[in-house]
Amino acid sequence: MLNKVAKIFDRFRELEQMMQLPGVASDGQKYARLMKEYNQISPIAEVYSVYEQNEKDIRDARLLMEDASMDAELRSLAEEELYALTDKNKALYEQLKLLLVPKDENDGKNVLIEIRQGTGGEEAALFAADIYRMYSMYCASAGFKLQVLSANETELGGLKEIVFSVAGKDAYSKFKFESGTHRVQRIPVTESNGKIQTSAVTVAVLPEAEAVEIEISPADIKFESCKSSGSGGQHINKTESAVRLTHKPTGLVIECDSERSQLQNKEQAMRVLRTKLYDMKEKEQSDRIASERKSQVGSGDRSEKIRTYNYPQSRVTDHRIGKTLYTLDAFMNGNIGALIAELVAYDMAERLKGQEW
Repeated sequence: MLNKVAKIFDRFRELEQMMQLPGVASDGQKYARLMKEYNQISPIAEVYSVYEQNEKDIRDARLLMEDASMDAELRSLAEEELYALTDKNKALYEQLKLLLVPKDENDGKNVLIEIRQGTGGEEAALFAADIYRMYSMYCASAGFKLQVLSANETELGGLKEIVFSVAGKDAYSKFKFESGTHRVQRIPVTESNGKIQTSAVTVAVLPEAEAVEIEISPADIKFESCKSSGSGGQHINKTESAVRLTHKPTGLVIECDSERSQLQNKEQAMRVLRTKLYDMKEKEQSDRIASERKSQVGSGDRSEKIRTYNYPQSRVTDHRIGKTLYTLDAFMNGNIGALIAELVAYDMAERLKGQEW
Protein backbone atom coordinates (compact mmCIF):
# COMPACT_ATOMS: atom_id res chain seq x y z
CA MET A 1 0.00 0.00 0.00
CA LEU A 2 2.78 2.42 0.91
CA ASN A 3 4.38 1.95 -2.51
CA LYS A 4 1.08 3.00 -4.06
CA VAL A 5 0.88 6.05 -1.80
CA ALA A 6 4.49 6.98 -2.56
CA LYS A 7 3.70 7.06 -6.29
CA ILE A 8 0.71 9.32 -5.61
CA PHE A 9 2.96 11.60 -3.55
CA ASP A 10 5.46 11.78 -6.43
CA ARG A 11 2.62 12.73 -8.77
CA PHE A 12 1.53 15.41 -6.30
CA ARG A 13 5.00 16.98 -6.40
CA GLU A 14 5.06 16.71 -10.17
CA LEU A 15 1.74 18.53 -10.44
CA GLU A 16 3.01 21.31 -8.16
CA GLN A 17 5.91 21.91 -10.54
CA MET A 18 3.80 21.62 -13.71
CA MET A 19 1.26 24.22 -12.57
CA GLN A 20 4.05 26.75 -12.07
CA LEU A 21 5.18 26.49 -15.70
CA PRO A 22 4.26 29.62 -17.76
CA GLY A 23 2.77 27.57 -20.59
CA VAL A 24 0.45 25.72 -18.20
CA ALA A 25 -0.58 28.75 -16.14
CA SER A 26 -1.65 30.58 -19.32
CA ASP A 27 -3.74 27.63 -20.55
CA GLY A 28 -6.90 27.89 -18.46
CA GLN A 29 -8.34 24.54 -19.51
CA LYS A 30 -5.14 22.57 -18.89
CA TYR A 31 -4.50 24.37 -15.59
CA ALA A 32 -8.03 23.56 -14.40
CA ARG A 33 -7.58 19.88 -15.30
CA LEU A 34 -4.28 19.67 -13.40
CA MET A 35 -5.70 21.59 -10.44
CA LYS A 36 -8.61 19.16 -10.22
CA GLU A 37 -6.21 16.20 -10.03
CA TYR A 38 -4.03 18.10 -7.55
CA ASN A 39 -6.97 18.74 -5.24
CA GLN A 40 -8.09 15.13 -5.47
CA ILE A 41 -4.78 13.67 -4.30
CA SER A 42 -3.65 16.46 -1.94
CA PRO A 43 -5.32 14.88 1.15
CA ILE A 44 -3.32 11.68 0.54
CA ALA A 45 -0.10 13.63 -0.02
CA GLU A 46 -0.56 15.66 3.17
CA VAL A 47 -1.10 12.60 5.36
CA TYR A 48 1.74 10.71 3.70
CA SER A 49 4.11 13.64 4.25
CA VAL A 50 3.42 13.50 8.01
CA TYR A 51 3.70 9.70 7.98
CA GLU A 52 7.13 9.82 6.29
CA GLN A 53 8.42 12.47 8.71
CA ASN A 54 7.24 10.32 11.63
CA GLU A 55 9.03 7.32 10.15
CA LYS A 56 12.25 9.34 10.05
CA ASP A 57 11.73 10.42 13.66
CA ILE A 58 11.09 6.79 14.65
CA ARG A 59 14.39 5.73 13.10
CA ASP A 60 16.20 8.55 14.93
CA ALA A 61 14.59 7.53 18.24
CA ARG A 62 15.71 3.93 17.76
CA LEU A 63 19.29 5.04 17.09
CA LEU A 64 19.27 7.06 20.31
CA MET A 65 18.03 4.05 22.27
CA GLU A 66 20.81 1.89 20.80
CA ASP A 67 23.51 4.45 21.59
CA ALA A 68 25.56 2.96 24.45
CA SER A 69 26.86 6.40 25.47
CA MET A 70 23.34 7.72 26.05
CA ASP A 71 22.37 8.14 29.72
CA ALA A 72 19.30 6.37 31.10
CA GLU A 73 17.08 9.47 31.27
CA LEU A 74 17.60 10.42 27.61
CA ARG A 75 17.14 6.78 26.57
CA SER A 76 13.82 6.73 28.46
CA LEU A 77 12.66 9.91 26.68
CA ALA A 78 13.61 8.41 23.32
CA GLU A 79 11.60 5.30 24.18
CA GLU A 80 8.52 7.35 25.07
CA GLU A 81 8.83 9.29 21.80
CA LEU A 82 9.19 6.03 19.88
CA TYR A 83 5.96 4.62 21.32
CA ALA A 84 4.06 7.86 20.69
CA LEU A 85 5.27 8.15 17.09
CA THR A 86 4.53 4.47 16.41
CA ASP A 87 0.95 4.83 17.66
CA LYS A 88 0.50 7.99 15.60
CA ASN A 89 1.74 6.30 12.44
CA LYS A 90 -0.56 3.33 12.96
CA ALA A 91 -3.47 5.79 12.94
CA LEU A 92 -2.06 7.60 9.87
CA TYR A 93 -1.68 4.26 8.07
CA GLU A 94 -5.38 3.50 8.63
CA GLN A 95 -6.25 7.02 7.46
CA LEU A 96 -4.29 6.44 4.26
CA LYS A 97 -6.21 3.21 3.65
CA LEU A 98 -9.48 5.15 3.85
CA LEU A 99 -8.17 7.86 1.53
CA LEU A 100 -7.16 5.26 -1.04
CA VAL A 101 -10.65 3.81 -1.33
CA PRO A 102 -11.94 4.92 -4.76
CA LYS A 103 -14.15 7.96 -4.42
CA ASP A 104 -17.51 8.33 -6.08
CA GLU A 105 -16.86 11.12 -8.56
CA ASN A 106 -20.44 12.31 -8.13
CA ASP A 107 -20.21 12.83 -4.35
CA GLY A 108 -19.51 16.55 -4.61
CA LYS A 109 -22.39 17.25 -6.98
CA ASN A 110 -25.80 18.75 -6.40
CA VAL A 111 -28.72 16.36 -6.82
CA LEU A 112 -32.16 16.03 -8.35
CA ILE A 113 -34.59 14.01 -6.27
CA GLU A 114 -37.82 12.45 -7.55
CA ILE A 115 -40.43 11.16 -5.12
CA ARG A 116 -43.30 9.20 -6.66
CA GLN A 117 -46.48 7.69 -5.29
CA GLY A 118 -46.25 3.88 -5.25
CA THR A 119 -48.69 1.20 -4.15
CA GLY A 120 -51.39 2.33 -1.75
CA GLY A 121 -53.45 4.92 -3.61
CA GLU A 122 -54.11 8.20 -1.82
CA GLU A 123 -52.28 7.00 1.29
CA ALA A 124 -49.11 6.53 -0.78
CA ALA A 125 -49.50 10.06 -2.13
CA LEU A 126 -49.85 11.43 1.40
CA PHE A 127 -46.74 9.53 2.45
CA ALA A 128 -44.87 10.94 -0.55
CA ALA A 129 -45.69 14.40 0.81
CA ASP A 130 -44.40 13.32 4.24
CA ILE A 131 -41.13 12.08 2.73
CA TYR A 132 -40.72 15.36 0.85
CA ARG A 133 -41.32 17.28 4.08
CA MET A 134 -38.72 15.09 5.84
CA TYR A 135 -36.09 15.89 3.22
CA SER A 136 -36.96 19.58 3.15
CA MET A 137 -36.52 19.82 6.94
CA TYR A 138 -33.22 17.94 6.77
CA CYS A 139 -32.02 20.33 4.05
CA ALA A 140 -32.93 23.34 6.18
CA SER A 141 -31.00 22.02 9.18
CA ALA A 142 -27.99 20.82 7.15
CA GLY A 143 -27.60 24.03 5.14
CA PHE A 144 -28.69 22.67 1.75
CA LYS A 145 -30.71 24.76 -0.69
CA LEU A 146 -33.86 23.04 -1.96
CA GLN A 147 -35.78 24.11 -5.06
CA VAL A 148 -38.99 22.47 -6.30
CA LEU A 149 -38.95 21.96 -10.07
CA SER A 150 -42.31 20.28 -10.58
CA ALA A 151 -45.06 18.80 -8.44
CA ASN A 152 -48.31 16.94 -9.06
CA GLU A 153 -50.56 17.24 -6.02
CA THR A 154 -53.72 15.41 -4.99
CA GLU A 155 -56.88 17.00 -3.58
CA LEU A 156 -56.04 15.77 -0.07
CA GLY A 157 -52.58 17.36 -0.09
CA GLY A 158 -50.64 14.32 -1.18
CA LEU A 159 -48.11 14.13 -3.98
CA LYS A 160 -48.39 11.87 -6.98
CA GLU A 161 -44.86 12.99 -7.77
CA ILE A 162 -42.46 15.80 -7.00
CA VAL A 163 -39.10 16.68 -8.51
CA PHE A 164 -36.72 19.02 -6.68
CA SER A 165 -33.06 19.94 -6.62
CA VAL A 166 -30.77 20.05 -3.60
CA ALA A 167 -27.65 22.21 -3.80
CA GLY A 168 -24.79 22.34 -1.32
CA LYS A 169 -21.44 20.84 -0.39
CA ASP A 170 -21.33 17.09 -1.10
CA ALA A 171 -25.10 16.92 -1.53
CA TYR A 172 -24.99 13.67 -3.52
CA SER A 173 -22.81 11.96 -0.91
CA LYS A 174 -25.50 12.64 1.69
CA PHE A 175 -28.56 11.72 -0.38
CA LYS A 176 -27.38 8.91 -2.67
CA PHE A 177 -28.41 6.12 -0.30
CA GLU A 178 -32.01 7.37 -0.25
CA SER A 179 -32.76 5.83 -3.67
CA GLY A 180 -35.21 2.96 -3.46
CA THR A 181 -38.63 2.03 -2.13
CA HIS A 182 -39.75 3.56 1.18
CA ARG A 183 -42.54 1.55 2.81
CA VAL A 184 -44.97 2.92 5.38
CA GLN A 185 -47.20 1.01 7.80
CA ARG A 186 -49.93 3.09 9.46
CA ILE A 187 -53.66 3.71 9.66
CA PRO A 188 -54.53 5.95 6.69
CA VAL A 189 -56.60 9.08 7.24
CA THR A 190 -58.85 7.73 4.49
CA GLU A 191 -59.44 4.43 6.37
CA SER A 192 -62.70 4.31 8.33
CA ASN A 193 -62.20 0.92 10.01
CA GLY A 194 -58.86 1.74 11.63
CA LYS A 195 -56.85 -1.00 9.93
CA ILE A 196 -53.11 -0.61 9.40
CA GLN A 197 -52.25 -0.36 5.72
CA THR A 198 -48.92 -0.84 3.97
CA SER A 199 -48.12 1.67 1.24
CA ALA A 200 -44.97 2.74 -0.56
CA VAL A 201 -43.26 5.54 -2.41
CA THR A 202 -40.21 5.41 -4.64
CA VAL A 203 -37.30 7.82 -4.39
CA ALA A 204 -34.69 8.41 -7.09
CA VAL A 205 -31.59 10.48 -6.34
CA LEU A 206 -29.65 11.63 -9.40
CA PRO A 207 -26.35 13.55 -9.43
CA GLU A 208 -26.98 16.76 -11.32
CA ALA A 209 -25.13 16.86 -14.63
CA GLU A 210 -23.26 19.92 -15.84
CA ALA A 211 -23.78 21.21 -19.37
CA VAL A 212 -20.20 20.22 -20.27
CA GLU A 213 -20.89 16.59 -19.27
CA ILE A 214 -23.94 16.06 -21.45
CA GLU A 215 -24.34 17.75 -24.83
CA ILE A 216 -27.89 17.96 -26.16
CA SER A 217 -28.62 18.95 -29.73
CA PRO A 218 -31.49 21.46 -30.06
CA ALA A 219 -32.77 19.35 -32.98
CA ASP A 220 -33.35 16.47 -30.53
CA ILE A 221 -35.73 18.52 -28.37
CA LYS A 222 -39.47 18.99 -28.88
CA PHE A 223 -40.67 22.00 -26.89
CA GLU A 224 -44.29 22.55 -25.77
CA SER A 225 -45.92 25.01 -23.43
CA CYS A 226 -48.59 23.72 -21.07
CA LYS A 227 -50.52 24.51 -17.93
CA SER A 228 -49.35 23.42 -14.50
CA SER A 229 -50.26 19.85 -13.52
CA GLY A 230 -50.55 20.71 -9.82
CA SER A 231 -52.48 23.30 -7.84
CA GLY A 232 -49.58 25.68 -8.43
CA GLY A 233 -51.24 28.90 -7.41
CA GLN A 234 -53.61 31.25 -9.23
CA HIS A 235 -50.98 32.85 -11.45
CA ILE A 236 -49.70 29.57 -12.90
CA ASN A 237 -53.18 28.26 -13.59
CA LYS A 238 -54.05 31.31 -15.67
CA THR A 239 -50.94 31.19 -17.85
CA GLU A 240 -49.13 28.56 -19.87
CA SER A 241 -45.77 29.17 -18.21
CA ALA A 242 -45.18 25.44 -17.61
CA VAL A 243 -43.13 23.62 -20.23
CA ARG A 244 -42.82 20.08 -21.55
CA LEU A 245 -39.63 18.90 -23.22
CA THR A 246 -39.46 15.66 -25.16
CA HIS A 247 -36.05 14.21 -25.94
CA LYS A 248 -36.64 12.48 -29.26
CA PRO A 249 -33.74 9.95 -29.20
CA THR A 250 -34.72 8.50 -25.79
CA GLY A 251 -38.39 9.43 -25.50
CA LEU A 252 -37.78 11.13 -22.13
CA VAL A 253 -40.48 13.68 -21.27
CA ILE A 254 -39.72 16.44 -18.76
CA GLU A 255 -42.26 18.88 -17.38
CA CYS A 256 -41.44 21.90 -15.25
CA ASP A 257 -43.85 24.39 -13.71
CA SER A 258 -42.00 25.80 -10.70
CA GLU A 259 -41.29 29.26 -12.14
CA ARG A 260 -43.60 32.01 -13.39
CA SER A 261 -41.43 32.59 -16.43
CA GLN A 262 -41.63 30.13 -19.32
CA LEU A 263 -37.95 30.75 -20.07
CA GLN A 264 -36.97 29.89 -16.51
CA ASN A 265 -39.07 26.72 -16.60
CA LYS A 266 -37.40 25.74 -19.85
CA GLU A 267 -33.97 26.18 -18.25
CA GLN A 268 -35.01 24.09 -15.25
CA ALA A 269 -36.42 21.38 -17.52
CA MET A 270 -33.11 21.25 -19.38
CA ARG A 271 -31.35 20.74 -16.04
CA VAL A 272 -33.56 17.75 -15.33
CA LEU A 273 -33.13 16.36 -18.84
CA ARG A 274 -29.32 16.63 -18.69
CA THR A 275 -29.34 14.89 -15.32
CA LYS A 276 -31.56 12.04 -16.52
CA LEU A 277 -29.41 11.50 -19.59
CA TYR A 278 -26.32 11.52 -17.37
CA ASP A 279 -27.99 8.95 -15.11
CA MET A 280 -28.73 6.73 -18.11
CA LYS A 281 -25.09 6.99 -19.14
CA GLU A 282 -23.96 6.13 -15.60
CA LYS A 283 -26.26 3.11 -15.47
CA GLU A 284 -24.85 1.79 -18.74
CA GLN A 285 -21.37 2.02 -17.29
CA SER A 286 -22.35 0.43 -13.97
CA ASP A 287 -24.00 -2.49 -15.76
CA ARG A 288 -20.63 -3.24 -17.33
CA ILE A 289 -18.97 -3.36 -13.92
CA ALA A 290 -21.91 -4.79 -12.00
CA SER A 291 -19.72 -6.84 -9.68
CA GLU A 292 -18.47 -3.66 -8.02
CA ARG A 293 -21.99 -2.75 -6.95
CA LYS A 294 -22.13 -5.79 -4.64
CA SER A 295 -19.89 -3.94 -2.21
CA GLN A 296 -22.20 -0.93 -1.99
CA VAL A 297 -25.01 -0.30 0.48
CA GLY A 298 -27.58 -0.33 -2.29
CA SER A 299 -27.82 -0.38 -6.02
CA GLY A 300 -30.01 2.72 -6.20
CA ASP A 301 -32.70 0.65 -7.87
CA ARG A 302 -36.10 2.12 -7.01
CA SER A 303 -37.57 -1.39 -6.81
CA GLU A 304 -35.32 -2.19 -3.84
CA LYS A 305 -37.09 -1.86 -0.48
CA ILE A 306 -34.64 0.12 1.61
CA ARG A 307 -36.64 1.36 4.60
CA THR A 308 -39.85 0.78 6.55
CA TYR A 309 -41.63 3.47 8.58
CA ASN A 310 -43.92 1.85 11.16
CA TYR A 311 -46.14 4.46 12.83
CA PRO A 312 -47.91 2.30 15.46
CA GLN A 313 -44.51 1.29 16.89
CA SER A 314 -42.84 4.66 16.20
CA ARG A 315 -40.17 2.65 14.38
CA VAL A 316 -38.03 3.24 11.31
CA THR A 317 -35.90 0.37 9.99
CA ASP A 318 -33.21 0.56 7.34
CA HIS A 319 -33.11 -2.93 5.84
CA ARG A 320 -29.68 -2.59 4.21
CA ILE A 321 -27.76 -2.22 7.46
CA GLY A 322 -30.33 -3.75 9.81
CA LYS A 323 -30.65 -0.52 11.79
CA THR A 324 -33.86 0.21 13.71
CA LEU A 325 -34.66 3.51 15.42
CA TYR A 326 -37.61 4.13 17.72
CA THR A 327 -37.65 7.88 17.11
CA LEU A 328 -39.96 8.03 14.11
CA ASP A 329 -41.41 11.47 14.95
CA ALA A 330 -37.97 13.07 15.08
CA PHE A 331 -36.91 11.20 11.94
CA MET A 332 -39.90 12.45 9.96
CA ASN A 333 -39.06 15.96 11.19
CA GLY A 334 -35.77 15.81 9.32
CA ASN A 335 -33.44 14.29 11.92
CA ILE A 336 -32.02 11.77 9.46
CA GLY A 337 -28.36 12.83 9.57
CA ALA A 338 -27.26 10.14 12.05
CA LEU A 339 -28.66 7.32 9.89
CA ILE A 340 -27.10 8.84 6.76
CA ALA A 341 -23.72 8.86 8.56
CA GLU A 342 -24.13 5.16 9.43
CA LEU A 343 -24.95 4.30 5.82
CA VAL A 344 -21.86 6.18 4.63
CA ALA A 345 -19.67 4.42 7.23
CA TYR A 346 -21.09 1.00 6.31
CA ASP A 347 -20.49 1.62 2.63
CA MET A 348 -16.90 2.69 3.34
CA ALA A 349 -16.29 -0.45 5.41
CA GLU A 350 -17.61 -2.64 2.61
CA ARG A 351 -15.44 -0.86 0.08
CA LEU A 352 -12.39 -1.38 2.29
CA LYS A 353 -13.03 -5.14 2.32
CA GLY A 354 -12.67 -5.23 -1.43
CA GLN A 355 -9.31 -3.46 -1.52
CA GLU A 356 -6.05 -5.21 -2.26
CA TRP A 357 -2.99 -3.54 -0.79
